[in-house]
Amino acid sequence: MTQVVWQSSVVLIGKDAQELFEAGVFIFFAQPVPDALAEVSLIHTGPDAEFQPIEAGDELWIGDSRVVIEEVGSMANDNFRQLGHIVIYLNVGDQELLPGAVKASGDIPVPAVGDTLTIHRTTEA
Repeated sequence: MTQVVWQSSVVLIGKDAQELFEAGVFIFFAQPVPDALAEVSLIHTGPDAEFQPIEAGDELWIGDSRVVIEEVGSMANDNFRQLGHIVIYLNVGDQELLPGAVKASGDIPVPAVGDTLTIHRTTEA
């Protein structure tokens, strides 16, 4: 059985974020976002429920596509809870993980304004 542990929706995509998406880097920020960071970010509404820390094995869904979270940096959940900020690196293998980042594997299309963002966790029935 799976449960949604975090949900939000895309409200804006920065003008320079597309290049990062193509390189497998997704920078999330909840509103409000400083202008300089907004240019490279996927900006979302923030969670609609109490924050639950993300874990390796969770799935990040953007619309109908998903990636599997492999590793969570030591500061990632604090940043995500406080600012709605997290950096997702897709398919980077053994690359060293920055403290505020998350490694994930899989492929997702370029996000669009209005897409739903969710993190799902498999739980025992």
